[in-house]
Amino acid sequence: MKIDILHLVEGAKLARGLAVIIDVFRAFSLACYLFDRGVEKIIPVGKKEQAFAWKESHPDFILIGERDNRKIPGFDFGNSPFQTRGFDFIGKTVVHTTSAGTRGIVNAGNAEAIITGSFVNADAIIRYILTKKPAVLSLVCMGYAARHPAEEDTFCAEYIRNGIRGVPFDFQNALEIIRRTSGKRFFEPANQEFSPVEDFLYCVNLNYFNFVLKAEPDEEFGLVLRKIKLP
Repeated sequence: MKIDILHLVEGAKLARGLAVIIDVFRAFSLACYLFDRGVEKIIPVGKKEQAFAWKESHPDFILIGERDNRKIPGFDFGNSPFQTRGFDFIGKTVVHTTSAGTRGIVNAGNAEAIITGSFVNADAIIRYILTKKPAVLSLVCMGYAARHPAEEDTFCAEYIRNGIRGVPFDFQNALEIIRRTSGKRFFEPANQEFSPVEDFLYCVNLNYFNFVLKAEPDEEFGLVLRKIKLP
């Protein structure tokens, strides 16, 4: 298996084979929590205008997303796993747009298959990849706002790569580095309204879920994320 670690939107465009689009803070950690809370499907879109268009034609859809970490005006929720807790998502369809993660999905059109990547289901991702045995695996780290690499996404890619190869990974050391670098924004008092400290804890909850999220073709919506349970 050839394993490539790629970065940002350009990396998504270069992805081949099975692509894992990684966004730990927070898109694809949140997506796992949403499916655990009963969401039926998630429609990932790159532009907020498309999200509003789907809402106009499907008023029951839930809009979730952010720009510059903050909830998009007119959306139901921001990109926060903590702040979406308690809402009844059972059977709902979510339209999701973010600065990084969802842009990675919509730009990975050259990949044969697409799944999402995060720490909360990292071991499930590894098992799924080992089952599929792709000739090429593209681990795409979407980084901070898809503008520059971020430690949490790069470490997640390394965790997955090492797991496939049977090589140990020091998650606790990685966690300490993330806490001091890309994750420190969650601990700043001025950010608690839109990036609460609880989001950091939700997103580094290693292997909390035993499923993967796959982007599947859909005649109406283009691509939708659906949950695939593993044994």
